[in-house]
Amino acid sequence: MKRNGLVFIALCVIIIGMVVSGKYLNRVRGRNRVVAGDVRGKVAPDFELTSLDGKRVKLSDYRGKAVLLNFWATWCSPCKVEMPWFVDLQKKYGNDGLVVLGVAMDDSDSAKIAQFASEMGVNYPVLLGTDKVSEEYGNVEFLPTSFYIDREGKFVGKGVGLLARSEIEGNIQKALASHVVGLSEAAESPADKAAGQQVTAQ
Repeated sequence: MKRNGLVFIALCVIIIGMVVSGKYLNRVRGRNRVVAGDVRGKVAPDFELTSLDGKRVKLSDYRGKAVLLNFWATWCSPCKVEMPWFVDLQKKYGNDGLVVLGVAMDDSDSAKIAQFASEMGVNYPVLLGTDKVSEEYGNVEFLPTSFYIDREGKFVGKGVGLLARSEIEGNIQKALASHVVGLSEAAESPADKAAGQQVTAQ
């Protein structure tokens, strides 16, 4: 009987904890409604973070580009799998207007993160993440988490955990397919210009 009483008390504590957590998560979701659930078509929150070379970088600096925003950490095993894919995809689509932005959610100092990025052959900007940017993007709980943002700064997709490379590339292609209204010819990517010339020729 004594044991049953302890089990009952433990269950009560767990249930109370779940209720409290649920209320907290609802408050958090209320603050971050922009990235809750299906994010497609919503505007990605702008942010300003420090890069590994000490520069201040804003997401809005890349308006007109397609952005793969990847939250990762040096201790994250799945992140190590997909980072070489990002390197290849940056090479493949960089001239078409893709920018991969890595947001390091480490407690390590920037020198260790920079060393890790160098060892992984990273060819895209790495930014030092903060709790604030995590909150703005729906409280990133799982790594890796990636957001795919089109040329107008709107989400076209989101991936949590390790996705297949084909799925990552498909989301990149969706982001690249968008066009910014009023984008000058000078700012267009080679792919955009080629597509325009092809239409004219027809």
